Amino acid sequence: MSNIDNIRNFAIIAHIDHGKSTIADRIIHSCGGLTEREMKAQVLDSMDIERERGITIKAQTVKLNYKAKDGKNYILNIIDTPGHVDFSYEVSRSLYACEGSILIVDSTQGVEAQTLANVYQALDTNHEIVPVLNKVDLPASDLEKTKKQIEEVIGIDTENAIPCSGKTGEGIENILEQIIVSLPAPVGEEGSDLKCLLVDSWYDTYMGVVILVRVINGKIFKNMKIKMMSTNQEYIVEKVGVFTPKATDINELNAGEIGFITTGIKILSETKVGDTICDAAKPLIEALPGFKPSKPVVFCGLFPVDSSEYQKLKDGLAKLQLNDASFSFEAESSTALGLGFRCGFLGLLHLEIITERLEREFDVNLLTTTPGVVYKVYLNNGDVIDLHNPSGLPDPTLIKCIEEPWIKATIITPDQYLGPIIKLCQDKRGTQTNLSYSGNRAVINYELPLNEVVFDFNDKIKSMTSGYASFDYEIVDNREGDLVKLGILVNAEPVDALAMMIHKDFAQKTGREVCEKLKDLIPRHNFMIPVQAAIGGKIIARETIKGFKKDVLTKIHGGGATDRKRKLLEKQKKGKARSKQFGRVEIPQEAFIGVLKINKNE
Repeated sequence: MSNIDNIRNFAIIAHIDHGKSTIADRIIHSCGGLTEREMKAQVLDSMDIERERGITIKAQTVKLNYKAKDGKNYILNIIDTPGHVDFSYEVSRSLYACEGSILIVDSTQGVEAQTLANVYQALDTNHEIVPVLNKVDLPASDLEKTKKQIEEVIGIDTENAIPCSGKTGEGIENILEQIIVSLPAPVGEEGSDLKCLLVDSWYDTYMGVVILVRVINGKIFKNMKIKMMSTNQEYIVEKVGVFTPKATDINELNAGEIGFITTGIKILSETKVGDTICDAAKPLIEALPGFKPSKPVVFCGLFPVDSSEYQKLKDGLAKLQLNDASFSFEAESSTALGLGFRCGFLGLLHLEIITERLEREFDVNLLTTTPGVVYKVYLNNGDVIDLHNPSGLPDPTLIKCIEEPWIKATIITPDQYLGPIIKLCQDKRGTQTNLSYSGNRAVINYELPLNEVVFDFNDKIKSMTSGYASFDYEIVDNREGDLVKLGILVNAEPVDALAMMIHKDFAQKTGREVCEKLKDLIPRHNFMIPVQAAIGGKIIARETIKGFKKDVLTKIHGGGATDRKRKLLEKQKKGKARSKQFGRVEIPQEAFIGVLKINKNE
């Protein structure tokens, strides 16, 4: 049994690519968590995608034993948090499970957007913070400048900041000592009723759902009957353990400790991140604060390119959902693209990872429709509808107003790129809320509609600043906007798959672009095809695909020719009108893909 004063729970926070997972590797290695032979880069990242991209998707935890210079043995619980905005709720729960954080800043890059976002989150949870300056082995490293930046931008003291290198292992010892000295021990009562935070959960093929927990008060042991407070369901604990990084079984977890439990749950959606676990015999009156179920923010349609792969795609999505409860999907059919699924994601990176895993692990060729966000539609009769798909918009006469989600964006950029970034944000209907400087870097805050950002905003910022700018966002609220549904009609038939929600000011321009694109991509038929963009009943753009015309007059010679010509042309005209009436326009798949790319290549 461990003494609670000798436990240190801490999270590692940093911007993407600043070296969180590498330093975690070094700490594991120096505390003897793994032997030389078992060590590999990014020990805590279990997925191939995580390794390849160098990003952490799931928060991982490790329990280590460390003998400090004061001669005492300490237990260190590390949580390696995801650095990306899409997983910010997981980060907030991981921080809530700890008492302190190590803030890693790349000494060659300085403070970036994500660093700010995560530090503020840690400060909100009353964390002690140990600043660490990584990558000191690189020639471009500038410690003084980075320290000054941390003090100016974040406002925390850097007197005890530790220079280190995840690559060479320099300074790791100092980090461990600083953790012991600076970070507080957890506060908790072993003798009181069980109060426990559900930090994370994932699906294991052999054990079912594994639940990562932080015990706040009391203790959790094998065969104990527990209760989840958000669902009121009761379960029996089958297994209790810790990760050292290998999963190791133990008999009980006491107050202040972090470990995992299994309870025979098979469905991940029964365990909600941020939930409170208590003793079924002695239930708690109130749950831990801050719990909010994760809501998908970005929606898009996933369709198999080959319709025979539909079942394969369905199985793939169901398997991925086992490990990721924040991802949702429902069946959808489209006249143009066939059978597919409407999927909800936490953000663009989340969408990217899921589609990449589907293509890689399940070998499905995918077609992704334009990502869209959830709109709130207020009707005149007082009802409120969540609109996921533009084609489901009610009649405009019934609508009182439409609200769209807005975000607060933080962009950090070298000041020479400030002009183009401000112009980009203005084009996206943004309002500037703040602009401050730290040396030659500008920190800009903008409020923007999520709909404008969701597509290619980050790519544009990266390309116009040669990759030096960093971008981070959080959702603020829903606001009323002058939004309309842009419908596309081909041969007077609406095409659902191409309908989109758009701001009124941009509707004309986008409608014209889509019509021009479709004109080039839809093959000619025997009759003339109008391609139109419409808002409600009003046509705002039109292109015409000319029909093939057979020359019916070649055979006519001699007298009375004019009359015969006229009759033949009349007959042809009637035939064309008939074929236009009954003829179907097949829109090829390339046309859809071409329209989806319009926005990307602006």
